[in-house]
Amino acid sequence: MYYSYEDISLYYEKYGNKPNTIVILPGWGDTRHTFDSLISVLSLTSTVYILDYPGFGKTKFPNHSMTIYDYANMIHSWVKDLNLEDPLFIGHSFGGRLLILLSGYYHYNYSNFIFLDAAGIKPKKTLKVRLRNLRYSLLKKIARILPKKKRKDYLNSLFQKFASSDYLSLEEGMRPTFRNVVNTDLSYYLKNITSRVLLIWGENDSATPIGDAKRMKKEIPNSELIILKGLGHFPYLERGDWVYQIIFAHLQEINFFKKN
Repeated sequence: MYYSYEDISLYYEKYGNKPNTIVILPGWGDTRHTFDSLISVLSLTSTVYILDYPGFGKTKFPNHSMTIYDYANMIHSWVKDLNLEDPLFIGHSFGGRLLILLSGYYHYNYSNFIFLDAAGIKPKKTLKVRLRNLRYSLLKKIARILPKKKRKDYLNSLFQKFASSDYLSLEEGMRPTFRNVVNTDLSYYLKNITSRVLLIWGENDSATPIGDAKRMKKEIPNSELIILKGLGHFPYLERGDWVYQIIFAHLQEINFFKKN
């Protein structure tokens, strides 16, 4: 199914037909299929909605860049227009960024969030990263003294060597959006989150390290943290049974199945 938002046709799917609603917001670069296993069990007791972000899966990217705020407004409009009354949100990584904004910045009235290894805290640049960036800047300056015929190939070679794999995998039109997203620090809004938040985190996550989870637990007023030992950034793929058991227990605790 498609939802029209400005110049975007947002693709989404619905699973199950229960009175309780769950909305899953995937990570950056992921599609609805990443959560197939989790959806298969969640849809036994709830109606589950999941989408493809612009540029991934069946949703085409628009002819302009987007900010993280654009994404959050799009999600809110989608939920509102589908008449999903106070669903429970599950946000993984980039999906967590959106949840931070929905409650902490826009103050939309959603009651319950589950953060799975959520992003949103901009990491401090280590000495290694700063030195790498400095090296890249210095090497770029060499291009000025090269003949024009060789300059383009030289700069492209540098770019391929220094850019991240996530950045390189994107179409050129999406790269400014990626920069917008990763360079926006949302930590300021954590203290403003009014929703109840369950944080589920892989102990060995290197993309959104465990320190981020502990900071979120400290700054989000109504939050709980569960750390999964030995797991990384994708615990719902590594040990989906653990994640489902934790989610199901949480749903029972908040009387989610008695809402309607």
